Amino acid sequence: MDSLTSLTSFVRTAETLSFVQAARLLGISASAVGKNVARLEHKLGVRLLNRSTRNVSLTAEGAALLIRCQHILEQLHEAESELTSSLAQPAGKLRVSLPVIGYRLILPLLPDFSRRYPHVELDLDFSDRLVNIIDEGFDVAIRSGELTDSRLKSKKVGDFRFVLCASPAYLNEYGVPGSPADLTMHRCISFRFPSTGLLQPWELRGMCPGADSKTVSVLTVNNIEASVRLSLSGMGICYVPGFVVRESLNTGQLKEVLPGSCTRQGVFSALWPASRYLSPRIRCFVDFIGESGLSL
Repeated sequence: MDSLTSLTSFVRTAETLSFVQAARLLGISASAVGKNVARLEHKLGVRLLNRSTRNVSLTAEGAALLIRCQHILEQLHEAESELTSSLAQPAGKLRVSLPVIGYRLILPLLPDFSRRYPHVELDLDFSDRLVNIIDEGFDVAIRSGELTDSRLKSKKVGDFRFVLCASPAYLNEYGVPGSPADLTMHRCISFRFPSTGLLQPWELRGMCPGADSKTVSVLTVNNIEASVRLSLSGMGICYVPGFVVRESLNTGQLKEVLPGSCTRQGVFSALWPASRYLSPRIRCFVDFIGESGLSL
């Protein structure tokens, strides 16, 4: 236990570069913090902190140890929290980042979620901007695509498929494509990713890589909802996630083009900072979304 106390005193001092600030965080005196760090240095046989009358700085050995100690303390905190979280009632504000089209998935689920977890206040931020979950203070995010940030934990909560569709009016005027190759004679609505500026490729069975570039783009947009609205108005064929046009397909406002030809599958994942334990409010939200099955 003495070793853990010394490690904690060292970590807080190294993080704040102040014995006084570390003491305030730990609820003990600055002299006690200093003695704990000195005890650790004596035990290890190395100096971890450089001290002067005005400043505290890390030695090379101290910087290396800090990284290891932070990880150890985070694991201890996470283990402790997991033991108690099952007994806690999910409560408090939960900041969630979602893509703009996420409202089609999440909003229908909210009444049931609110009834099940009445003390959780959802703060939903719909944006196609790739937010920095940690720096911008989000608790969890729902995203699709590749997950590359090692600072985040993730859990698959659903999947989706892409479809080609157009309005009956467009198909009556321009005809129905019989194969992917026929798309070169049709007006296509392209989508540009806001975060990268790259065009969404149309991945179709039987079409060679790069063949989608031969389609005739009547226009390009960086908003999927705009693609759907333009297609509904008869402007052309759009290539979008199936759940975005589910209602329009069911009502006949849009017709699926080349059914079964789209090969692209997408996955939705919930992400949260790896440095944080899975709190009851995060856990209940992630589990609820996963149980609801975000798919089409």
